[in-house]
Amino acid sequence: MASFDPSLSTSRLPPGPSSQSLADTLPNINFGFDDLRDRMAKFTAKFDAFIEQGRKRVLEERNQFRMNVAELQEDQRMKKKDIEILQLKTNSYQQTISKEAAETREMQTSIASLTTQRDRQAAARDALKEQIAATQKEIDARLAAQRAHQAQQDAQARYNVPELDFWVTNLCMRIEGAGAEDRLKFVYTHVDERDWERECWFELSTGSRDYDVRHCRPKLEREKVEKVLDRVNESRELVVLLKGMRELFVEAVKS
Repeated sequence: MASFDPSLSTSRLPPGPSSQSLADTLPNINFGFDDLRDRMAKFTAKFDAFIEQGRKRVLEERNQFRMNVAELQEDQRMKKKDIEILQLKTNSYQQTISKEAAETREMQTSIASLTTQRDRQAAARDALKEQIAATQKEIDARLAAQRAHQAQQDAQARYNVPELDFWVTNLCMRIEGAGAEDRLKFVYTHVDERDWERECWFELSTGSRDYDVRHCRPKLEREKVEKVLDRVNESRELVVLLKGMRELFVEAVKS
């Protein structure tokens, strides 16, 4: 742009013809509008490009932010879903553990009950074995005693048969069974002078080594019967019992 020179002002214009206008006398001033317009157009273009670039960057950043937010939300949704699945698995696992613990306690209780029952049964079995052994020992002892007694009776019977027949006849007596293998019934007649057919009897037990009188009719005093049994068991002679019991019956009938 050209600078303004004051020396060119109208106060110092040379004199000229009066027909020249004042505008023609003004200096030619160039303000540079074209250059200014060009510079402003370039600035505007740069500014518009800057604005457009900034807008694009903002849009890209906003889109990227939205994408990031969407990804975060999706991650959060997936993590929430994973947490729910893990929670369900945890609850199922806890229920399984509780069920297994209850089953374990039940099995332990059953095992303890079965163990106690087994111990009781084992104790009862041992006690029963001991009882069976003791019973068997007692049975064996009784069988041995009976065999010995039977052998003695058999040995004595060979010699006493004639004598027994003699006393059966002379004592007016007969021998019957008493309903058991180890008992004999001795029945006397001609005991009561008022009724010779009246019967008096007693049952003799031979199940043990010593003789024993269990029942008798008429009833006799037990003390007197015991005295007769003492003599018989001491002498081991049956005739002592037969004579002694007849005497007690005669005495009882007379009284």
